[in-house]
Amino acid sequence: MNLVRLSWKNLTFKPLSALLSILLFALSIGLISLLLSLRKQADEQFDNNLAGINLVVGAKGSPLELTLNSMYHVGYATGNVPLGKIKAFFNPKHPIVEDVVPLSVGDSYKGYRIVGTIPKILDWYGAGIAEGKIWQHDFEVVIGEEVARVNGLKLGSKFKSNHGIIDEGDENNIEHDDDFTVVGILAPSSTVMDQLVLTTNQTYWHSHEGHDGTAADGEDHAGHDHADHQHTEDHAPTSLMDEDPEKEITSLLVKYRNASSFQALNFPRNINENTDLLAANPAYEISEVRRQFDSGQRILGILVLAITIVSALSIFIALFSALRDRRYELALMRTMGAGRGKLFLLIILEGLMVAVIGYVLGLLLSHGILSLMAANITDDFRYSLSPWRFLPEEVWLLAVALFIGFLAAVIPAVQASRTDIADTLTGNN
Repeated sequence: MNLVRLSWKNLTFKPLSALLSILLFALSIGLISLLLSLRKQADEQFDNNLAGINLVVGAKGSPLELTLNSMYHVGYATGNVPLGKIKAFFNPKHPIVEDVVPLSVGDSYKGYRIVGTIPKILDWYGAGIAEGKIWQHDFEVVIGEEVARVNGLKLGSKFKSNHGIIDEGDENNIEHDDDFTVVGILAPSSTVMDQLVLTTNQTYWHSHEGHDGTAADGEDHAGHDHADHQHTEDHAPTSLMDEDPEKEITSLLVKYRNASSFQALNFPRNINENTDLLAANPAYEISEVRRQFDSGQRILGILVLAITIVSALSIFIALFSALRDRRYELALMRTMGAGRGKLFLLIILEGLMVAVIGYVLGLLLSHGILSLMAANITDDFRYSLSPWRFLPEEVWLLAVALFIGFLAAVIPAVQASRTDIADTLTGNN
């Protein structure tokens, strides 16, 4: 007697009832899997892009916006700050600041952000060159792996930038005149570096001449020779400080000498209270984002728990109500030699089958939704999700699913095992 085959036939005897139980179970499993995947990948994105940075300094505004724009390249900058106001941060003898990386943000290429900065940023994010070399001259760029792959860019490729950080279509974008030349392509790093176009800060200034009032009105930029803009040295912070103090950058990424010192702990507050600058603690700001994310997860968790309970009850009701129709069948199985244990196992297998089918459909539902979300997130924010990446926790989710299926089937299974042959066949029950 093949109990698995018999369980399957019993399960499909009333397909609509079985389908309802399976769909409810799949919905609960799918939501749990979706929450696990979103949380895991969001945490990885947050952690990878913190890059050991202790402070972000920029123009007054929202500290969260400053953090997201400067470290995750999401949203808009709070403004720009003149070099003269941040000169002290570049002092090698600064008692608190060990190192800084300047950022100039405001342009894009097909929605991917162009960031004026220095090569040191690659070390901070653990990114390396896969092809080519580091940018050294103005209008030379190193591009992230995703930028190269999506746009088909190679070493030596040339392109023009757009004014603004969102690709709004050719009819809405202001295209800069100067050509950028790809001199390097980064290896995949699973950080924001994969989605950036990196060049010098000076390139940002040259590109914005005539767009932000720094150049005379009517000046023709179409004939710029890149040799006029080249800075042959590797643009270290000291060379940036040799520029006009009125020149502006978007923000500074700062690393402390000793992050746990009393001076370091009070440093952001002193900046915010005594200067025109805004200092944001990225770890704190991201923890606030995570806290809000956790609040939403808890609400969804309650919904998932409710659906899981309903799906378990659905399995229980379907199996229990089917017993009355199958009591004669079960009694005949007893007369043919099936013991109480086999009848118990038969009903348990039905509950486990619902759990396994619901689990598989739930995972497909979860990762299918992730695929749709990944496409939208990539289009809107240039961040990538891995929709078909399966987590170790999803293996444990199978064990949970089997336990729920067993729990829902155990009472009907006990009832089935207690079937009385004589009473059932004589019609006394």
